[in-house]
Amino acid sequence: MNKNDLVAAVAADTDLSKTDAAKAVDSVILMVTKALKKGDEVRLVGFGTFFATKREASEGRNPRTGEKIKIAASKQPKFRAGKGLKDAIN
Repeated sequence: MNKNDLVAAVAADTDLSKTDAAKAVDSVILMVTKALKKGDEVRLVGFGTFFATKREASEGRNPRTGEKIKIAASKQPKFRAGKGLKDAIN
């Protein structure tokens, strides 16, 4: 399922127009992104938790040349599935 499929499913399930459903989906994605950027977690009970972890700077190698490169520190978004989601798919 891609974003367009999700928008169509939300529109069909909620009797919203596709335009309104697209705005709702975009808004949820934006709010999750903003919360993670601030360092907050987003907990959706029964679904899961979105959170960000810090990745320290490290040194790697270019696989083509073997030359050493520096990998900058960054934040990585993560998702931990909740019990309700795990139970629903098993």
